[in-house]
Amino acid sequence: VQLVESGGDLVQPGDSLRLSCVASGFTFSSNAVAWFRQAPGKGREGISCLSSNNMPYYVPSVKGRFRISRDKDKNTVFLEMNSLKIEDTAVYYCAAGEVITTRCLVSRSEYDYWGQGIQVTVSS
Repeated sequence: VQLVESGGDLVQPGDSLRLSCVASGFTFSSNAVAWFRQAPGKGREGISCLSSNNMPYYVPSVKGRFRISRDKDKNTVFLEMNSLKIEDTAVYYCAAGEVITTRCLVSRSEYDYWGQGIQVTVSS
């Protein structure tokens, strides 16, 4: 199983980005998926997940600005990020779990497969 993120960049505050995560050896269609991030000097935190029935969850710091989605045909998970802030600077990771659930969690222990991470830098 391999998850590969793309779309990271250096942007200014207020800009938008869309991260993608393509899977090989694994099907995103009905499993829980999530995005995590790790800022410099901090631990890895879950920020959003999508349940098996496509119910999203967002932590308060990104709710209303970020949107998680999946494209089953492309076997890809997306994270649309709007109104980016300097504090959004981090390495972003996608994750997928074997679990089938109608209520996802942004806990690392829930996910079995991880991408290598991609840098998002928000700076003026």
